[in-house]
Amino acid sequence: MKKIVIAIDGYSSCGKSTTAKLVAAEMGYAYIDTGAMYRAVTLYFLQHHIALTNPKEVQDGLDNIDVSFHYNPKTKRNETFLNGLNVEDEIRKMYISNQVSEVSVVAAVRHAMVAQQQKMGRKRGVVMDGRDIGTAVFPDAEVKVFMTADVDTRAKRRQQELLDKNQLINLDEIKENLQKRDHIDSTREESPLRRAEDAHLLDTSFMTIDEQVEFVLNKVTTTLFENEMALQQS
Repeated sequence: MKKIVIAIDGYSSCGKSTTAKLVAAEMGYAYIDTGAMYRAVTLYFLQHHIALTNPKEVQDGLDNIDVSFHYNPKTKRNETFLNGLNVEDEIRKMYISNQVSEVSVVAAVRHAMVAQQQKMGRKRGVVMDGRDIGTAVFPDAEVKVFMTADVDTRAKRRQQELLDKNQLINLDEIKENLQKRDHIDSTREESPLRRAEDAHLLDTSFMTIDEQVEFVLNKVTTTLFENEMALQQS
C-alpha cells in the first residue's frame, strides 16, 4: 500500500507529540518532531549568543546546525541530537520554551527547518507534528489534523510533563508562556499557526490519548481506503 504523509498541527500541550508518536508506531512510519528542531535551534542560538536581529549571525548559526533524531531502545523514544549531541532533555526545559517562538518567527530559521523537514519526508511514510506542517511543509499531506484544547487544560498537562522531569513550575507561569507562544505563532508573517482548510479539527480538552490516536487512525484508514478505491477505478 502506498505510504502517505500524516500532518498533525496545533497548539502547544494539546497532545500532538504523544499522539503523533503512537500513530507512527501503529503505522510503522517515521516520526518527526518538528517542534524539537526549533527548540534545538533555540538552544544553539542561546549557547552561542546569536542576536536574532543580526541576519548574518543567524545565517552563520544555521549553517553550523545539524539536527537529527535517533531511536533510543532504552527509553523507547526518538531523541533529538544537535550537532551529534543528545539534547532531548535540555530542549524541553522552561527557558527554551520561553524563547522558542521568538526564534521560530525568524524567516531564515523557518526556511532552513522547512527544507530539512521536506527532505526527511520526501519518501512519504512519515508522521510530522508541528505548527505549519499541513500549510507550509507538506500542504499535499494526505491526512491533516489540527489539534486544540482550552488553555487551562493545556497548562495543567504541561505542568505535569515538567513535574515528571523534576521541574516544578508555577501553573500561572506556564499558562502565560502558552498564551504568549500562541500569539506569536498565530500572528507571525512566516508560516503562521493556522488550521489548513482540509484539516480535521480535533479538540482534545476532554479526550484521552487513546481517543486522540483512534481519531487520527480512523482518518488514516478512511483515506487509505479511498486512495485504494480510486486506484482500482483509474
